[in-house]
Amino acid sequence: MMTDENIKNSNELEFAVFCIENVAAKLAVDAERVYQAFAEKSDILNGYIVPEYEVLHTQSREYIVNDLLDVMKEKGVEV
Repeated sequence: MMTDENIKNSNELEFAVFCIENVAAKLAVDAERVYQAFAEKSDILNGYIVPEYEVLHTQSREYIVNDLLDVMKEKGVEV
């Protein structure tokens, strides 16, 4: 399992926002609900998105969104 990592720079912050906004758009929900699911209800933000930034940010938007939806399903996280 990944270790928790905090956002270290503006690139990681921008990517985290990108992930949250695009998952929210895909699910047709408010981005704040996705943020809460990723940061408060689970460790997806600091336990997956941030540690995997180097690999994830090179992928397509569709791949990233689908990957995050899979992670949500695996962890039983709903918005």
